[in-house]
Amino acid sequence: MVAPQEFLKFIDDNATKFISRLGEAVAIPSVSGDGARRPDVFKMSAWLDGQLKQLGVTTKLVDLGKHVMDGQELPLPPAILGRIGEDPAKKTVLIYGHYDVQPAEKSDGWNTEPFTMVFNEKTGEMLGRGSTDDKGPILGWLNVLEAHKTLGLALPVNLRFCFEGMEESGSEGLDDLIKSETAKGNDGFFGGVDCVCISDNYWLNTRTPCITYGLRGLVYFKMTVSGPARDLHSGVFGRMVHEPMTDLVTLLSKLVAPDGTILVPGVEDMVPPADFDEKEIYDKLDYSIQDVEDAVGAPITLSNDKTTVLMGRMRMPSLSLHGIEGAFYSPGAKTVIPACVSGKFSIRIVPPMTPKAVEDCVLPFVKAEFAKLNSKNKLTIENLHDGRPWVADHKHWSYEAARRATEAVYQRSPDLTREGGSIPVTLTFAETLNVNVLLLPMGRGDDGAHSTNEKLDRSNFIEGSKLLGTYLYEVGAATV
Repeated sequence: MVAPQEFLKFIDDNATKFISRLGEAVAIPSVSGDGARRPDVFKMSAWLDGQLKQLGVTTKLVDLGKHVMDGQELPLPPAILGRIGEDPAKKTVLIYGHYDVQPAEKSDGWNTEPFTMVFNEKTGEMLGRGSTDDKGPILGWLNVLEAHKTLGLALPVNLRFCFEGMEESGSEGLDDLIKSETAKGNDGFFGGVDCVCISDNYWLNTRTPCITYGLRGLVYFKMTVSGPARDLHSGVFGRMVHEPMTDLVTLLSKLVAPDGTILVPGVEDMVPPADFDEKEIYDKLDYSIQDVEDAVGAPITLSNDKTTVLMGRMRMPSLSLHGIEGAFYSPGAKTVIPACVSGKFSIRIVPPMTPKAVEDCVLPFVKAEFAKLNSKNKLTIENLHDGRPWVADHKHWSYEAARRATEAVYQRSPDLTREGGSIPVTLTFAETLNVNVLLLPMGRGDDGAHSTNEKLDRSNFIEGSKLLGTYLYEVGAATV
C-alpha cells in the first residue's frame, strides 16, 4: 500500500519545524549514566510525554523503581507507555525507542557544544548528542503522528509506544515491566501486539538504506584496583609501594590484542567459524573499506578485506577498553599515585554466546592474572550490565513491509544486515511477546553515535520520517 501523497508532502513542507523540535530534544542532556544528570533524564521523559499527548496518544508514565549506580541510589527514569488506535480490524505495531543519551562534553573533542544542536544547512548535518541515537528516530515517529493528526488521516495500524530512559545504561527495570505486562495477557499493555519496530541503528554506509535482523549482545565489566588509603606523592612513595594504576594497566593489557583478538581463554572458542554460504552474505553487501575509513576519519581498519571487517562487526565478538576512573586526566602535570582506579571494558557477544558463559571466562582469568602480579593491592571485578544477542526471521511479513517501504521512499532495495551494537530489550520483546522484531534504521553509517560530533543528516531525518510512515501503510496491507 502506497503512503498517501499528502502525508509525504506534509513531511517535506514541515521539515523546518521538525528540525527545530529535534533541537529542543537534543538540548535536554538526558545522560542516564551520570548521576548528576538524572534530573535531566526525567525532564526529557516529561518533554516527550507532553509531545505524545499533544499528538493524540494516550500515555502512562511507569515508575520503574530505583537502582544503585557507582555507590549512589538513584530513581530510575520512567518508561513511557503510549497507545493510539483500537481498531480490531487493524494490525497493532509496537514502537520502541530510548530518550537517554551517552555522556558528552565539548572537551571530549566536539567541534560544537554537544547539547546545542547545530544545523549546517550547507552539508545538511545536524550535530548534537542524541540527534541520531535515539532522539532523531523517536521524533520521526512524532512527525508521522503529527502529519496524520493535522491532515485528518486515519493511521493504517494501531500503535503502541514504549520509550525508556535507561537504554544506554542497561535498560534497568524495563525487562520486568515487559514481562509483568505480558503476563496479564490481552489485558496488559502489550496484549494484541502483532510486531515490533525499533529504529535505533544505522545504515552500513552513507548511501544504501538497510533493514537489520540481528544484534550483538553485551557484557560490561568494571575492574577496580585499590591500595593506599589516599592518593600519594610519587616523589615520596614511587618505587616504595605497589601502585594501583600499574596493576590495572597491566591487567587491561591482558584482555585484547592489537589485532582485536580476545585474549581471555574460551571466549573466541564459543563462536563457530562461518561457512561459505554465510560469507557470501557479507560479500554481497554494499560496503567497502573506504566506508569504514570515512566513518572513523582515518585508515585504521584491522583488515583490508571487506568481508573480514564486516564479519568482525556483525558475527564475531569484540572486546573494547573504554576508560579509567580515578586517574589524573586534567591539564598540567600532577605527580600523583592514585589510591584507587577502575578500568571499564565490554565484550560484544553473538549467538550462541551468553553473558553468563562470558562472565565465567572473564572473572577467573582476571583474578588469575592479578595473582601473578604478586601485588599487595586489592582487586574487585564486577559485571555492571549485560544483554544477550538476537537474530530474527528476515522473511517475516514485517520485514517484507519494510523492504517495500524502503524501495518506495529511496527507490532502491535495502541491504539486509546484522548490526554490531546492542539493544538488549530487542530479545526481551521477541521472546516475551513471541512476535517478530524489526530494526528499521534512520541514520547513516557515519553518524558517530556514542562518539564526538554525533550527527543526523537532514535528508535521513526527513526521508526517514517518510519511511517510518510508509512502513506502517505496508504493514497495514500485509498478508499474515
